[in-house]
This record gives sequence, structure tokens and C-alpha cells, in this order.
Amino acid sequence: MTDKKLIYLDNNATTAVAPEVFEAMRPYFCEQYGNPGSIHAFGGSIMSKIEHARAQVSALIGATRKDRHDKFTEVIFTSCGTESDNTAINSALQVCHKKKKVIMSAVEHPAVFSLGKDLEKRGYPVSYVPVDSHGALDMERYEEMIDTETAIVSIMWANNETGNIYPVEKCAEIAHRYGALFHTDAVQTIGKIPCNMADSQIDMLSLSGHKLHAPKGVGALYLRRGVRFRPVQIGGHQERGRRAGTENVASIIGLGKAAELAMRSMEEKNTRIKALRDRLERGLCENIPKTKVFGDIKNRLPNTTLIGFESIEGESILMMMDCFGICASSGSACTTGSLEPSHVLRAMGIPDAIAHGAIRFSLSVYNTQEEIDFVIKEMPAIIAHLRKISEGIEH
Repeated sequence: MTDKKLIYLDNNATTAVAPEVFEAMRPYFCEQYGNPGSIHAFGGSIMSKIEHARAQVSALIGATRKDRHDKFTEVIFTSCGTESDNTAINSALQVCHKKKKVIMSAVEHPAVFSLGKDLEKRGYPVSYVPVDSHGALDMERYEEMIDTETAIVSIMWANNETGNIYPVEKCAEIAHRYGALFHTDAVQTIGKIPCNMADSQIDMLSLSGHKLHAPKGVGALYLRRGVRFRPVQIGGHQERGRRAGTENVASIIGLGKAAELAMRSMEEKNTRIKALRDRLERGLCENIPKTKVFGDIKNRLPNTTLIGFESIEGESILMMMDCFGICASSGSACTTGSLEPSHVLRAMGIPDAIAHGAIRFSLSVYNTQEEIDFVIKEMPAIIAHLRKISEGIEH
């Protein structure tokens, strides 16, 4: 196809940088390029801009605590969600050095799940809380796993593939009952559903800029005041000594602006975007046989649907969709390229025949009804064509 219109439905993988975010960042590349740690005014004045961005991110997540200088202190800027996740878990293991046990869900993002596997190789006992066929967390099993030897529990707030939302507040309450710290990977949650850290028992929370229309390469770690912390990145005094390295000023400014915009668009995500997601889901399921929606339909992110198309490989579906300018994902972007179903679908016990054909559609504020209708119109023929090819190969 020539001059095909791009229909981007892979926003859980990454989002477009909002025009307002780009404009907010622009001056910090070529005009206000000083090092915020400098003594001179040209560089030092930029620190106030970073603190303003910190206030914007703090407002989005409801982290309202300030120090005696009236500055927000519970947000640490990082390079990405993965760094935030790794920092939270590794810090907990260092400050709770007499405790070694780690608990996480069986459906964590690779930023946490792969760290769990690495910790096992290093001799740490890691337990994985199972989920049912809808991806819901087995809370009874979680309570059986946790004990006073647990250093850290890490349960994602929302799953990046199914969109399932997990009861992290309840999980945090249980963790504290046994003296364990609680961390949540909220990369997919922040900016989509409200959260209020001021009234939360969550000790640490990770977020990533490029999931909410800020640039790639910037994230943040929320650290509740009073929680013991050991920095992983050692060097300078940046971030109050909690994360060394010259600040990525432009991206931090962008993340702050994106946080401000996310607060404004929260209601839209929970109304218009959710309605578009439901329209897409309904249109595909009604017009394509042997199709199944995975996950907890009643308790998930407003922008996400994971749909399985039986008897076809997801990679083949994505390649043919791409010919029509439709961008989606076969689950987590971090596992794309593998022909095996993701560990999330494995944990849910989804049969291979349909798990192999799982496609995740994730929407943003920039998607339109016209785009959704185009996908509903073209997908039945795409799936029918691929199934015909598949049947021919099998015979």
C-alpha cells in the first residue's frame, strides 16, 4: 500500500511525545543548556525548573509531602521505569540485609520479572504469586507466601499486556503486616487512573515518561518519606544523593509537563478512550470467529485490550496489519520477536492454540473513532486470509 495512514494502537509500548511537551523541552537543548549543579547563575537557575517538574510529577501521583524548604522530596528522577524498578528492589535488599526473600507476581513486566530470575541465580529466594485464567492475583496464595523473612514485595499496579488492575493497596497492607517493604511498578497506571500516594501505604512506585507522552529515557521513583533507601547509582550529589549523574534536564522538564497534561486528560481516558477501546473490542469479536478477550474485563485500564485470534501466529497478524498501517503488539514490547506466548499468558494458563495469536491494542488520547472503525473493517479479512494460509500449511 502507498500513502497508508498510520494508525498507532501500541501506546502501552510507547507514546508520541505531546506537542506541548516538546515545546516545553525545546529551550533546554540549545538555549538553557547549563549544568544545574553549577555555581554560576546560568546553570544553577535551571535547578528551579527541575524542582518545578518534580512538583508536577508529585501532583500527578498525589505525593504531597514537602521538606522544611517547601520542596517536594518523594520523587527521584531516573532514566526509565526499568531503572526505577531495579533501584527499588535492590535498595530494599540492601537496607533489609538480614532478610533475603522477595515476592512478586507471576505476570510482572520483564523489568521486574527478569530481575527476579537474576536474584534467584544469586541465591535469593524469590516467590511468584500466581494468577487465575483471567489474570487476577491469587491473594490467598500471596498471604501464604509472605512471612517475616520477606524483604520486599513488588506487585505491578496494572499489567502491560492484559491491562488488569491489581489491589496494590491491599498488597501493601499485607506486606507491612510482616515488616516487608512494598513496591509497585505503576508504569502503565500513571496518567490513566488516579492515585494518591499521600493516603497510600505503598513505599516505592515506579513510573516512566514515554508511557504518558513524555520522551524516552526519563522516569521517576516515588520513595515514601521515612522509608530507608540505598542508592544504586553512586557518584555525585544529584537528587539529594539518591541518584548520581548529571540530570537529564530537557527530559525531566518534559516529564513534568506530561504529568500536568495527564492530570487534565484523566477523565477523557476513562470516558472517550474507554468507549473507543470497547468499540474496537466489540467490533472485532462480533465480526471474527474464534476470538477471545483476555484479562479481567471489569477491572482493567481504560485503554487496553488483549485479544486472541485462534490458530494463527501473532507475528503473522502484526506483519499483515502493518501492511495496512495498523500498529499493535503481540503482548509486551520487551518480548516481541519471540514466537512463544508471553510469560503472562503462560501464567494465566491460556492454551497455545489461541495464546500464540494474542494481539494487544492500546489506545491514547490521539486515537479517533475513524481509526477504530478502519481497524474493525480490515481485521476480519486479515484474520480470514491468515487462517486460510495456516490451514493450507497444516494440510
